[in-house]
Amino acid sequence: MKNRPAAQARPRPRQDPPIIAVCYDFDGTLSPRNMQEYDYIPKLRLSSRKFWREAQERAREQGADEIHSYMRLMLEKATPASGVQITKKAFIDYGRTIPLFPGVKSWFPRMNAFGSRLGASVRHFIISSGIREMILGTPIAGEFERIYASSFMFDQNGVAYWPALALNFTTKTQFLFRINKGVLDPWDDSRINDFIPMAERPVPFSRMIYIGDGTTDIPCMKLVKEQRGYSIAVFPPGPGKKAVAERLRGENRVNFTAPADYRAGRPLDLQVKATLRKIMAEYALLGGEKK
Repeated sequence: MKNRPAAQARPRPRQDPPIIAVCYDFDGTLSPRNMQEYDYIPKLRLSSRKFWREAQERAREQGADEIHSYMRLMLEKATPASGVQITKKAFIDYGRTIPLFPGVKSWFPRMNAFGSRLGASVRHFIISSGIREMILGTPIAGEFERIYASSFMFDQNGVAYWPALALNFTTKTQFLFRINKGVLDPWDDSRINDFIPMAERPVPFSRMIYIGDGTTDIPCMKLVKEQRGYSIAVFPPGPGKKAVAERLRGENRVNFTAPADYRAGRPLDLQVKATLRKIMAEYALLGGEKK
């Protein structure tokens, strides 16, 4: 009796379509400055420099995190005499005044369509130390799968009274792991530390792109790059801005640098499209495996 051929291993099922996560900082990445500087701080009749200096000084005096410090200061400064509102609606309205870099509004549908042509599902995430409620007021808020950002608790009248979530440059990395494991809700701590085999994670780091602008993004940039994903440092116009991004590349913290110009055909557009093609080529070579 002839020997039967050895049974072949069953191919690993493909994820159809594979998810590619593009993660963004906000301030300095999608918008030129800190979001509080466009409407909220001017309403206080303070300079931005004075507001941030006071937040930093308080953090040093109290041994506090700077994000908690500035959030507390935002609540304190909004006295009845100031006339500045700190309701959820007011924060959303402040967000409506935030300008965006060129091409940002058309970027998301463009990348979604490009990814779809490659056979991928491109999903966008914000990971920011700024205020979530302000980001919700921007015209691009609906483009994101999740907006992970610092946020407030609100009382029964919709008035902010306490920080609900504060993201600093190291805690931002937590949300990369949430995306990686598919545990997307910030309050869900029951599963984030569970062991999930790499092959079962919905978004491996090798299918992540992180776009940020500076030192507060370094932990996220480095983590994604070290885990075989891709990090890009963007820079606005201005003297010395490009040098900051190039230093990050020289220190092996990012893969690429580009001006913060999101229009079609510009360097950032070309870099991200090339990266999407590379990710999908590797996915095809691996037979759809999550590695």
